[in-house]
Amino acid sequence: MNITGGCLCRAVRYQSTAAPFIARMCWCRLCQYLGAGTGTASAGFRTDSFSIEGETTDYVSVAHSGNRMHRRFCPKCGTPLFSSAEARPLQIFVRMGTLDDPELIKPSMVIWTASAPSWACISSELPQLPGQPPPPVLPTPSAS
Repeated sequence: MNITGGCLCRAVRYQSTAAPFIARMCWCRLCQYLGAGTGTASAGFRTDSFSIEGETTDYVSVAHSGNRMHRRFCPKCGTPLFSSAEARPLQIFVRMGTLDDPELIKPSMVIWTASAPSWACISSELPQLPGQPPPPVLPTPSAS
């Protein structure tokens, strides 16, 4: 599998050679800021199957979970690209709107629904959690 994507101006490109271990919509207040008022759709990848070309700018913040988060974006066009928690260095979350093929990955759940505004469009077909789920368990990399 080869999953690719990047920013609006194409100064930053990324690739994963493995499928994501999770994909979800998030309506926490921080993601609403990142999504300019909407929730965000993100897919989680193992860092050992993931590569990035190009320069990103890092904004560090502390999430509601207490995790120190790194949110990276393109310094040229401002596209939000990645999030990662210092507590989980083997994971990187990609904003799904930056995928070259947006049909390739679909969210499997919606989190932080309790923080969503009353006008939010939340699929009734997906499992919903009012807050943060436990951290995802990474699959073991397959032997080559």
